Amino acid sequence: MDALSAATTLKALDGLSLRAEAAARNIANAQTPNYRAVRVSFEAALTAAAAKGSGAVDAVQPRVVPALDGLAGEVRLDQEMATATSTALRYGALIDILSRRLQLHSLVSGGR
Repeated sequence: MDALSAATTLKALDGLSLRAEAAARNIANAQTPNYRAVRVSFEAALTAAAAKGSGAVDAVQPRVVPALDGLAGEVRLDQEMATATSTALRYGALIDILSRRLQLHSLVSGGR
């Protein structure tokens, strides 16, 4: 795996991990008065950075931002559950890709 692909994948995992935390926080606080849902934003910044190289990718930081959907940032459990599920699936897919790349690298390099 080249340096840019590795950096991009690892940064995407960081963003997805933070998104899972945000979704869990939103779900846990769904009935909390005055709680405002949050979202995690990183995909656009990661895409732009990938065009500039692995150094730019390393500088990308996922951001927690107020949710603009819903009424006044209220938590919609159906949306949060969908976000949590989607995030878990994407995270799992990236882990699977990394695992397969490492297995392939191990086979090609003779286990070194």
